[in-house]
Amino acid sequence: MGALDGKHIRIRCPSNAGSLYYNYKGYHSIVLMALVDADYKFLWVSCGANGFVSDAQLWNQCELKKAIEDKQIGFPDAEPLPGDDQDTPYFLVGDDAFAPKTWMMKPFLRRNMANDERIFNYRLSRARRVTENAFGILANRFMCLLTTLRQKPDTVVAMVMACCSLHNIMRLRYKMFQNVMVDQENEDHQVVPGAWRDDVQLDDLEALGPGNLATNEAKKQRLYLKQYYNSPVGAVPWQKYMI
Repeated sequence: MGALDGKHIRIRCPSNAGSLYYNYKGYHSIVLMALVDADYKFLWVSCGANGFVSDAQLWNQCELKKAIEDKQIGFPDAEPLPGDDQDTPYFLVGDDAFAPKTWMMKPFLRRNMANDERIFNYRLSRARRVTENAFGILANRFMCLLTTLRQKPDTVVAMVMACCSLHNIMRLRYKMFQNVMVDQENEDHQVVPGAWRDDVQLDDLEALGPGNLATNEAKKQRLYLKQYYNSPVGAVPWQKYMI
């Protein structure tokens, strides 16, 4: 359904804020978290959390997670993957910060991975690449986001939300023009970095996920997807060369 990630937006320390906005990278910021679709558009955006929070802390408190858990978000019904006959729920993809759920898939831990787990992680990383590109296009288009914004936090939030809205309009109206900025794959499926990577980039959030334990259903689904991506119907020919 989409890929989820977060970035820091630098701000000047507000009056009397102390270390409230001070992040682990050593500057003051607010957090932009977004769900991105396959066309680099923002499906959902949350902005304004204090910079010291991690991906997991913000996600565990956000409205999108609650709406998904309360079944208010309108996910399509489960259906089989291409070439298969077992119903599989639609899901989001995220990084190590997020707890696996049937509606949220994350990579396997990178320690002592088997080849089939490496392939699963590769396939997941290809899906997650849209978030890096969406944030890259956003910051390249609205370069004020790469500076230290000196406005009050509420004003910065309004600016960032406006930038995200304009980004989506640009993706709809001038899609082909902006596609020269995104990552591509050559004929060997090696990544050709997009033009946005030539500039300064927004910083990632700290990927800490204390207490983010996977449900048994999520573990079973990730194993099922791993088997599918390593099967004749779910594999892509080049994946074994990418791990």
